[in-house]
Amino acid sequence: MNTANSLSSNSSPAAEAGIADKLDPQARATARKAAIAASAGTAIEYYEFGVYGYMAATIGPLFFPSTDATASLLAILAVFGSAFLMRPIGGIVLGRLGDRIGRRGILLVTVIGMGIATGLIGLLPTASTAGILAPLMLLLVRLVQGFFAGGEVTGAAAYVAECAPPGKRGFYGAFTPVGVAVGGAVAAALCGITSVLLTPAQMAEWGWRIPFLLAIPMVLISTAVRRRVEESAAFQEFQAHNEPVKAPLREVLTQHPGKIFKVMALAFGQNVGYYVGLVFMNIYMTTYLKYDKTAIYWIMAAVGVTMAMLMPFFGSLSDRWGRRPVLAIGFIGYMVLVWPMMFLMDQQSLPLAALAMFIMALPLPIVQSVGYPTYAEQFPTKVRYTGMAFSINIGAILGGGVTPYLATSLMATTGNLKSPAFLLIAAAVLSLLALLTVHETAKEKLA
Repeated sequence: MNTANSLSSNSSPAAEAGIADKLDPQARATARKAAIAASAGTAIEYYEFGVYGYMAATIGPLFFPSTDATASLLAILAVFGSAFLMRPIGGIVLGRLGDRIGRRGILLVTVIGMGIATGLIGLLPTASTAGILAPLMLLLVRLVQGFFAGGEVTGAAAYVAECAPPGKRGFYGAFTPVGVAVGGAVAAALCGITSVLLTPAQMAEWGWRIPFLLAIPMVLISTAVRRRVEESAAFQEFQAHNEPVKAPLREVLTQHPGKIFKVMALAFGQNVGYYVGLVFMNIYMTTYLKYDKTAIYWIMAAVGVTMAMLMPFFGSLSDRWGRRPVLAIGFIGYMVLVWPMMFLMDQQSLPLAALAMFIMALPLPIVQSVGYPTYAEQFPTKVRYTGMAFSINIGAILGGGVTPYLATSLMATTGNLKSPAFLLIAAAVLSLLALLTVHETAKEKLA
């Protein structure tokens, strides 16, 4: 709070600009269009991750047949993590293009690429018909999806930050992770509907394909929304007065190494929070606690919608209080809530499990909504896309790519069903320590 207040007093020009922009209908309209476009594309990315996570127990034996259900689950989660290996490569390639030719065109490429890759999963043959080719094709498609995902949410967050009026970047920036929550909620809802309408045998035979194929109409809608937006004013201004950086990654690594490590550490905790606190909890409650899958899908959908509704509030709160104190509340929330809520889930009561899931997810909208504007504010316009894409994707590999696999493996080897809680606690502690070194940027102009 004191940090935020001191920054307020030292940043009155930015605050005054923010007041002026809030009175400008054109600035509000531009920021609103940017926020909607960013959210629409990000929803596609996390829809796919959600569907894959929710369907993991169903498709695991189809692509990795085994007499051991845990072995099949671990194998399918390993493929899940493989997509994260391509994210930094995609981030470097797409980030470089985004910093040289603009954000808008690359954001169209990412949403189309991810949507097509997601739809292709629904067309893949299984091991019973294609043998070893089935998991190899699944792996290939996941790698392609990871490549495009590497430039999606980072580019969307950079674009929104550059379109938002000063003093409102937290509010508008929160709509990027709204897409994260909505994508996950839609994934859970469609998986729930499919499981209600079909028998378990039908789900295993062909029903699992439906949620993946539904990504195709979604990507058409997202593409139409993104085609309507213009290049960000900040990037246009930079292009008008500067030559694009020839080697954005080299400049980021040499000129901003400290910021890279700070953003990586924050993104690590953010991703562990999402993948342990939301995606893995579906596996935990259905596979290990034996709750009804359809009921858990509906709970997850309701949690996702609720969290999405809370995000703009916390983003706006960070505009007033500062990014650091609000983020700190989120990471501390993860540390305090995860173990007792997992204990509550283990009481074999669906209402208690639902309540526990809602409570455990409360830090998620805080960390997600405030995280992305914070990352965008760490890097200057000339290398913002590359800086964010590289550092966030490395954090995503460490915090998201291996987390579901590691959580499942820990439970299998230790026999302790609550061991994943310690992963989230450790990640939150690390991110909290990194947060102490981050400069407060809520009321400063973008460089």
